[in-house]
Formats: sequence, C-alpha cells, structure tokens
Amino acid sequence: MSIANTAARRTLTVIAVAASLLIGFGAIQASAAWTATDAPLTLTPVAAETLQARLEEETARSADLVDQLAALTTHADQLSAALAAAETRIGSDTDHAAQLAKDLAAAKLKLAALEKSIRAANQARAVTVTTTRTTSSGSTQAGDDHEREGHDDD
Repeated sequence: MSIANTAARRTLTVIAVAASLLIGFGAIQASAAWTATDAPLTLTPVAAETLQARLEEETARSADLVDQLAALTTHADQLSAALAAAETRIGSDTDHAAQLAKDLAAAKLKLAALEKSIRAANQARAVTVTTTRTTSSGSTQAGDDHEREGHDDD
C-alpha cells in the first residue's frame, strides 16, 4: 500500500467523522427545538423558600392528623369497651328474663290452681247456701201458714 492511499483513507475517515458529528449536532439541535415548541418552560421553577414553607405546612398538617387519629383511636377503644359492657349486660338481662319467664309460668300455674280451688269453694258454698235456704224456706213457709191461719181466726 502506498503512502498516498493511506493519506487518502485518513482524510476520508476524518471527513466522514466530521460529517457524522455535524449531522449528530444538527439532530440534537432539531430535537431540542422540537421539544421546546411542544413543552415551553414559561413557568419559573418554585423557589426553595416556597418549598420549605410548604414542607413546614404539611408537617404541621401531618402532626394534626396524627393527633386526630390518636383521638379517634381512643374514642374507638372507649366505644369497644362500652360495647363489651353492653354485651355483658345483655347476657345478664337475658338470663334474668329467662328466670322471670320461669317464675311467671310457675305463678300462672299457682294462679290457675287457686282459681280452681276458689271455684270449687264457691260451688260448695252455693250448694250449702241452697240447701240451707231450702231447709229454711220450708220452715218459714210453715210458719207463714200458721200466721195466716191465726189471722183468719180473728
């Protein structure tokens, strides 16, 4: 290979590298211009002081929310304890109601027996009163007959 061919190859390589760099640089410029037209930076970035103030506000808000959550948790625990007490009371009241139902049934049986004995006593008394009246009526009528006879004699 000759020195002329080597120099020509080197020159062609340098020209090709320079052309590819120019084409790459042109492509970068074109894409930057295209992006700038699609998404312009008309808004200025937020200042660090503004971000710090927002962070402090959100930290205070977060602390307030934590306090509210703690209060809600306490309230939920109180409600849970009240519910457990109510369930215990319901169980106790259910047992008491069952005992009262048993007592009521026993009282109804006693009342029915008492009413039955009262009816029997009333019937026995009615028989005694009727028998006594019948006996008394018979002697009273005989006395009335004697009185009438005595009045007729006059």
